[in-house]
Amino acid sequence: MDVILKGKYIISCKIKAVTGLHIGEGNNSLEIGGIDNSVVKDAEGKPYIPGSSLKGKMRSLMEFAEGKVKENLLVETKKEKDGGIYIHMCGDKSCIVCGLFGRNHGKHTLKNGSESDFTDSVVPTRLIVRDAKLIEDSITEEMKENLDLEWTEVKFENNIDRITSQAHPRQSERVPAGAEFEAEFVVNRLEVDGKDDGDTFVKKFVQAMRLLEDDYLGGQGTRGNGKVQFVDIKILYKDREAYLNAAQPKVVAQAKDLKNLQF
Repeated sequence: MDVILKGKYIISCKIKAVTGLHIGEGNNSLEIGGIDNSVVKDAEGKPYIPGSSLKGKMRSLMEFAEGKVKENLLVETKKEKDGGIYIHMCGDKSCIVCGLFGRNHGKHTLKNGSESDFTDSVVPTRLIVRDAKLIEDSITEEMKENLDLEWTEVKFENNIDRITSQAHPRQSERVPAGAEFEAEFVVNRLEVDGKDDGDTFVKKFVQAMRLLEDDYLGGQGTRGNGKVQFVDIKILYKDREAYLNAAQPKVVAQAKDLKNLQF
């Protein structure tokens, strides 16, 4: 397989939390007096959005949108006692999902029990997702007066027993509505065996952004959390010559939000 890098689309934007945002840190330990469901934070103790969370959610949404959630198209990525974890992956070289988000080489066990080897179809993953750092000024002093912690709030919920009516309270930390994060995505434009991607994959990425706005990011999305909006969007393109000659990138599209993005 012959692969040539033709250029890079660089998408910069802000991600705005329209409702409270909870992306858990995956820590099962509980400190005395601490919150039992904390959000992920960086080395400075500030919440951020991991690139893996964004990429995983967008991939999942695109798998459904592209009709890839079928037993013969899902591979097991992790074994569990009560059933494994499955995502879409296939050997179709024209698959938009695998082409944009990546596929792994080697043999895979499919959900229908068969095995398949995608090694001959593997090309470099086109999409790169950076961690999105908190824009500190987006959490105003007025907002901070109503927060439970320096950068976050605590949401209380009750799980009510249907027979005894006994309440089981729980608490979750979340980033408040209105907080913004600085995000950057890169979509590589490749030529594979003489076929140029053109703008196919970057347009599919914009579709994934639109799907995410009408879904949710992080946990507890069906209970009010995780609605986000992409704002201050700019799409740049740098071809190979731009990297050789340090030329300025070309502005492909720019808009205050996705609704106004003509691309």
